[in-house]
Amino acid sequence: MEKIYFITGNKGKFKEAKEILKHLSIKLIQMDIDYPEIQAKDLKEIVLFGIDFCNERLKSPFFLEDSGLFIDKLNSFPGPYSRYIQETIGNDGVLKLLLNENNRSAYFKSTVGLYKNGPHIFEGISRGTISNEIRGNRGFGYDPIFIPEKSPKSFGEMTTIEKNKFSHRGKALEKLAMYLGSGVE
Repeated sequence: MEKIYFITGNKGKFKEAKEILKHLSIKLIQMDIDYPEIQAKDLKEIVLFGIDFCNERLKSPFFLEDSGLFIDKLNSFPGPYSRYIQETIGNDGVLKLLLNENNRSAYFKSTVGLYKNGPHIFEGISRGTISNEIRGNRGFGYDPIFIPEKSPKSFGEMTTIEKNKFSHRGKALEKLAMYLGSGVE
């Protein structure tokens, strides 16, 4: 059984990945390598930098993921700066930025970077809206304020299995799973 490392300190992300990749003949191992996350406008650029950094330290197949919340009314902010904004103003701060705003459309984008005989990129997008209030206590980050299209629930109100059906990360990880399951090297 092949071992593949998921480079993340986020247990929620690992749980989501483990659920999606469980049907593959791989052993998924979480590894927390504190790699520098460059500030860039493009998630792919951030992920490719992370792949280069981690590949110098880990000679086994691995993947990492970066994602962002892009709010239309805020000109796609916070985008690739989502983690910093989450740590700085949190969900309450984002809701305040959209107070009395009718256009609450947004999307999450995930970029997964696999290093296995070279770098491979897989992306997923989940469109939806920002709620008017925090809803649910599941998931992490912006999950309690993001309601994906065709769902009455926020990500924060969903189980991991429910969330993976709608989520940006779930879509990117499904593409990764298809690639890994295809036997392509």
